[in-house]
Amino acid sequence: MLKFLTCLTTQHDLRLVLVAGLVCIAGCFTTFRLYSRMRGARGVVRAAWLLLTGLVAGSSVWATHFIAMVAFTPGLKTGYSPTGTLLSLMIAALFMASGFAVASAQRSTTNDFAGGVLIGLGVAAMHYTGMSAFVTQGHLVWEHATVGMSAILGVFGATAALVLAGQARSVRKQAIGGGLLCLGIVALHFTGMSAITIIPDASIQVPDQLLSGGILTLAVGSITAMIILGGLGAVAIESQTSRSALERIRRLANAAYEGLVVVQSGKINDANAAFCELVGADLPELVGRSLVGSILTFDEAGPTREGVRREGKIQPISGGREIPVEVFSRLMDDGARIETSGLTVLAVRDLRERRAAEEKIRYLAEHDGLTGLPNRNSLQARLGAALDRVEASGETLSVICIDLDHFKEANDQHGHLAGDAILVETARRLQSAVQAPSFAARLGGDEFIIVQVAGGDQPTAAAELSGSLLELLSAPVVYEGQELALGSSLGVSLYPDDGRTTEALMANADMALYRAKESGRGVYRFFKREMDDTIRERRNLARDLRQGIAEDELVVHYQPLARASDGEVCGFEALVRWQHPTRGMIPPLEFIPVAEENGLIGALGDWVLRRACADAASWEKPLRIAVNLSPIQLHNPALPSLVHEVLISTGLSPSRLELEITESALFKDYQRALDNLRRLKALGVRIAMDDFGTGFSSLSTLQSFPFDKIKIDKSFVENIHRHDRATVIVRAVLGLGRSLEIPVVAEGVETEEQIVFLRGENCTELQGYAIGRPAPIDTLSAWTLAGAAPARLEGPVDLGQAPGEVKRSA
Repeated sequence: MLKFLTCLTTQHDLRLVLVAGLVCIAGCFTTFRLYSRMRGARGVVRAAWLLLTGLVAGSSVWATHFIAMVAFTPGLKTGYSPTGTLLSLMIAALFMASGFAVASAQRSTTNDFAGGVLIGLGVAAMHYTGMSAFVTQGHLVWEHATVGMSAILGVFGATAALVLAGQARSVRKQAIGGGLLCLGIVALHFTGMSAITIIPDASIQVPDQLLSGGILTLAVGSITAMIILGGLGAVAIESQTSRSALERIRRLANAAYEGLVVVQSGKINDANAAFCELVGADLPELVGRSLVGSILTFDEAGPTREGVRREGKIQPISGGREIPVEVFSRLMDDGARIETSGLTVLAVRDLRERRAAEEKIRYLAEHDGLTGLPNRNSLQARLGAALDRVEASGETLSVICIDLDHFKEANDQHGHLAGDAILVETARRLQSAVQAPSFAARLGGDEFIIVQVAGGDQPTAAAELSGSLLELLSAPVVYEGQELALGSSLGVSLYPDDGRTTEALMANADMALYRAKESGRGVYRFFKREMDDTIRERRNLARDLRQGIAEDELVVHYQPLARASDGEVCGFEALVRWQHPTRGMIPPLEFIPVAEENGLIGALGDWVLRRACADAASWEKPLRIAVNLSPIQLHNPALPSLVHEVLISTGLSPSRLELEITESALFKDYQRALDNLRRLKALGVRIAMDDFGTGFSSLSTLQSFPFDKIKIDKSFVENIHRHDRATVIVRAVLGLGRSLEIPVVAEGVETEEQIVFLRGENCTELQGYAIGRPAPIDTLSAWTLAGAAPARLEGPVDLGQAPGEVKRSA
C-alpha cells in the first residue's frame, strides 16, 4: 500500500492523473447508460448497442490507461510502441463488448459475475499489453504478487458494478455501476504501476516522440471525449424518441375507457388513468406491486391465457367493496427487446354497470314492472320452492287468487294512470299483509296471488288471511284528491287437498275465485270439486265468445217500434245474437253475463253499434235505430268520438240514431256519464232512458239531462190490469212524460188489452211481441223499403212464441 501511494504521489503528474480519472468516470457512466439500452434490445438493435457499448467502454478504459501512463514520470526518458498501444486499444474494446454481452444475455447473477470477470480480465489484459509497449532507459522488474492483486481488484470492481447496477434502468443505478467500474479500473492501473521497478540502463535507446506528453494527452482525451459524447448522444436521442412514443401511448391509454395495466414477472410495470381510478391509487403507488392475488383475484383458478376472457374482482387499495371486472390479456413480447420479455398487458373492464343492467333485466324478467311484485314466471318457481319446503317441514300452504272488483270500469272512467295507482296501492297492501316465507305476486291485469306458508291448520289460517285481505282491500284509493272505490274477490285452494302441483293449486284457486265472483263479489270462496265442471264450461264459453267477436259469429236482430196512435212502424231496436258454430243460436241471457265477467262487453257493444248503424244506413226508409249502451261504454271518454266516427263511416244521419241507457249505468260516475251524454247530444244523436222505474227513478236525472225518450220497463207493462199498483205506475209515468214533454215508450206489449190501455193513456210508442218479434235484417223489407205500404198494427198478433225476449245488446 505504501509503495502504491508513493508511486501515485511521487512518480505521476497529478494533474494528468485527474484528467485520466475524469475520462474514466465519464466513460464508465456512459458505458452503463448504453448498457441499460442494450439489455432491453434484441437482434440487430442489440448488436448495434453492444458495438457502441464496447467502443465507448474500451476507448474510455484505454484512454484512462494512456493518459495515466503519460502522467507517469520515472525520471528517465520514456516512449511508447505504436503496435502495442493500438493492440491494447483493440483488446480493451473486445473484452468490454464480450463482458457486457455475457452480462446482458440473461437476467441472472451468474451472468453478471461472468461478465464482470471478462471485463476485469480485459482491463488487466489491456493494461499489461499497454505496459509492454512502454519503452524507457532501463529494465522493468515486476512483482508478480502485486500484478495478481491488480487483476483481482479489476475483476472485483467490474463484477460489483454489474451485480449492483442490475438492469441499470435508473440513473442512480447507472451511476453506481459506472463508479464501481471506474474504481476497479483505477485500482488495477495504479496497483499494476506500483508492481514495477525500473533498473536504469543507458545503453537502451528510446526513440524521440513526435508529440509531447501534453499534446498526446489532449489528443487522446479529445478523441475519447467525442466517442463518449457520441454514446451519450445516442442514448439521449433514443431516450427522447422512447419518451415521445411513450407519452403518445400514455395519452392514448389514458383516453381509453377500460383500465390498462402492464405486468412483468407478476409485478405492475405501468397502468393508465382508468386502472388507477379503478384501484383507487396513483401510478407510483402501484408500480412494483403484485397484481394477481393482492389487487386482482379471478373467479376461477387457472393460468391467464392470451385473448381469453376471464372474470374476477378488483380490491381497491383504499378498501371498500370489491369491483367485478372482466380481464383480457395480451403478450407484449415483440422478440426484439429483452425488456419486453414476459411483458403482458391486461385490459380490465369494469362490470359494475353491466352487472347492474343484468340485475335489472333479471329483476324485470322476474318481477312486475309496475308493482314490483314477482310476476307469473317467478311465481311458478317460488311456489314450487314453497311446496318443497312445506313437504319437508310439515307446514301448511294455501294459494289465494285475488281479483279486483270493477277495476276495468275504474280504469276506463278515470284513465290508465288511475288504474296504475290502484294496482300499485293494492300491491303495497298485499305485501304488508304477508311475511316471509309467504309472498304476494301479480299474474297480470288486476289479478294477484298470495302464497301463504303457515304453521297453523288449514283452512283456518287461509280463512283468517282472506278475511283480513277483504277488509284491507275494501278501503278506497285516493288519486288526485279523488277517492276511487276498491274491492276484491278471493278464491282459495289448499295443499295438498286441492292439488300437489303449482298448476293444480293455481287452477283450482282460480276456479274458487270464479265462484266468489258469481256469489256477488266482495267475498272469498274455497275450492270445491263440484264447481269444476260448471266453471270450466263458463270459461270455455268466454273463450269462444272472444273468438266469436273476432270472427263475426255475432248477428243482430231487429225488433220494431210502432206509434201507438196508428200502429205504424217508426223504428227498430238492435238486439244481438250469437250463432255458435257448434252450439247453434245462443240467447243473450247466456252470453251477455259472460261478456261482462270477462271484460268483453265493451268490444261486444262497439261491434253492435257499428253493425246496427251500417244496416240502418242501408234502409230506404229513414227509420230510427235504437242501440243499447253498456255502463262500460257510457263511461268511456272516447264514446262520443267513436259514435262520430261510426256515423261518418256508415253515412247514417245522427237524428236516426237513438242510444238507450239505464239509470243504474248513470250513477256509477254521474258527472262523466252526463258529460258524455251532452257531447252525444251535440252530435244530434237521440238519448233514451231505458228500463225506467226499475232503477233509482230519480226525477233529478230527468231534470239534469233533456232525454229524448223514456221507456217504461216491461215488468210494469205486462201487469197492466193484473195488479192495480202496476197500472197506476204506468199511468203516472205516462202523465210525467206528457208533463215534461218527453215521449214515452212502453216495452213488453204482448196483448190487445195492453195496446188499448196504452192508446187510451196517450202512450207515444209501443214495443213488444204484439208489435213484432226480433228478426234478421233480411226479413225487414216490408218495413224498410221505400215502395212498401206502411206496416200498421191492426189487431191482436200471434203469440205462438213464448214472451220474455231479452233485448240487451250489450
